[in-house]
Amino acid sequence: MFSFLVWLVLLFLCWPLALLALVLYPLVWLLTLPFRLVGIGVEAVFGLLRAVVMLPARILGGSPGR
Repeated sequence: MFSFLVWLVLLFLCWPLALLALVLYPLVWLLTLPFRLVGIGVEAVFGLLRAVVMLPARILGGSPGR
């Protein structure tokens, strides 16, 4: 909602720049999509490694993880 209000202010102040931002936003979103997918994969791998390392402590009755 905040970004929409900022865009409306930009539209009021400088409409060509607002229209350019409206056109470029989907392109930027598509360009950053692979980086976000890689980030999700790396986070999953680190989560798996943490689970494997903490497994012996959980089996021996340690306190549950955060």
